[in-house]
Amino acid sequence: MGTVPPLDATDARILLALDADPDATVLALAGTLGLARNTVHARLRRLRESGALGPPSRRVDPVALGYPLLALVTLSISQAQSAATTAGIAAIPEVVEVLATTGDGDLLARVVARDTRDLHRVGNLVLAVPGVLRSSTVIVLEEVLPATVAPLLRRASRG
Repeated sequence: MGTVPPLDATDARILLALDADPDATVLALAGTLGLARNTVHARLRRLRESGALGPPSRRVDPVALGYPLLALVTLSISQAQSAATTAGIAAIPEVVEVLATTGDGDLLARVVARDTRDLHRVGNLVLAVPGVLRSSTVIVLEEVLPATVAPLLRRASRG
């Protein structure tokens, strides 16, 4: 999916420690992991610059912003307008993620809303984007397993 360089065991250990204590300073991480401060600092900078470590806003729960409803929207789009269509969809603030997919649709959008009436409003905004042909929406009832890469980091940290 991406072109992020692979992480080594030390990178994984740093990220696991940061996951356990997101407010940890570079000095605290270095002490916890038994690494030099400069090593931790340089690796964190490389991880951010390469895209391996996403922006802090990805950790924010939309519920805290007043958007408790989550829906997954499968979209069929005109391939001739795909770049403009994708940009138009991404410009809608309630669309928090868009993935290109195979199968019945072309895109899968993760959409947040205040309630079902608000979801209807957001759905109409999505359908109004030039190039969107049709959509199919499902409401998420419960997040059974939140998105996590911690198990993969634990495996990678063992080398």
